[in-house]
Amino acid sequence: MPAKLILGTEIREQILEEITKEVAEIKGKHGVVPGLVTILVGANPASISYVTLKIQTAHRVGFKEMMPGKPINESNPDLKSLPVDISEADLLATIDNYNKDDSVNGILVQLPLPKHIDEKKVLNAIDPDKDVDGFHPVNVGRLMIGGSEVKFAPCTPAGIQEMIVRAGVETSGAEVVVVGRSNIVGKPIANMMLQKGPGANSTVTIVHTRTKDMASHCKRADILIVAAGVPDLVKPEWIKPGACVIDVGVNRVGEKVSEKTGKKIAILKGDVNFDAAKEIAGYITPVPGGVGPMTITMLMKNTLKSLKFKLGIA
Repeated sequence: MPAKLILGTEIREQILEEITKEVAEIKGKHGVVPGLVTILVGANPASISYVTLKIQTAHRVGFKEMMPGKPINESNPDLKSLPVDISEADLLATIDNYNKDDSVNGILVQLPLPKHIDEKKVLNAIDPDKDVDGFHPVNVGRLMIGGSEVKFAPCTPAGIQEMIVRAGVETSGAEVVVVGRSNIVGKPIANMMLQKGPGANSTVTIVHTRTKDMASHCKRADILIVAAGVPDLVKPEWIKPGACVIDVGVNRVGEKVSEKTGKKIAILKGDVNFDAAKEIAGYITPVPGGVGPMTITMLMKNTLKSLKFKLGIA
């Protein structure tokens, strides 16, 4: 029997509805809504596309969305950016102003930044209690400690865990194998899955480019999370029958013409051979439509959580 699909597009809708309802309740009781600031420097097309979706999602759930700078185009006046030649000092000053603004609960800086700006310095300038991306060293430390210390888990790993839980996959005592050791996905999701608590309590192994016999590790995984950025890296024979397979990879492998628009669109592949894997796994995420839609969704959830911390109702 083919694997059950874990669709990020469907889970996203469930979570956004939950957030919208909670925002309305908080507004009615406390008279405030979450405030989210997105800082965009320049006009990178990929960044514009991603930030536009963030703005739309924030408005949908009832957030106050703010962007410093000047509008990029007339069709979307809410989309603003700072000049590409802004100095590092001015960008840091902008962040500091939002750190001090009580109406702001979440601050995120869209990457990449221009080469003359130190990305690490900029990200570390964000108040950890407003770091809804979860990348500040303080929040990384909180995540490592676990339990009540955690404020914001990085959005993609948080989305992965949410998908596993909502699919009804048992995690307690499960063998979890994470393929990839990035700071954005691999390391944090491994740490999250081994913590005490719901959706975790797993035994976790991380494999990477220097691992000997990666296949043997993958074969024993009850839950296989693949975030390596290599198309079709995981072969079907590496998958344990009935396992839950979470494919985080989004790899552009070519172009095709869209039947709907007639325009060229990217052909995307995951890190797992999906067509073969779905005949072996018990659960699997597709690419696209799997993990991808969860990242912005969990960003919204983190921003709401930030406001709840401030109000003392988290």
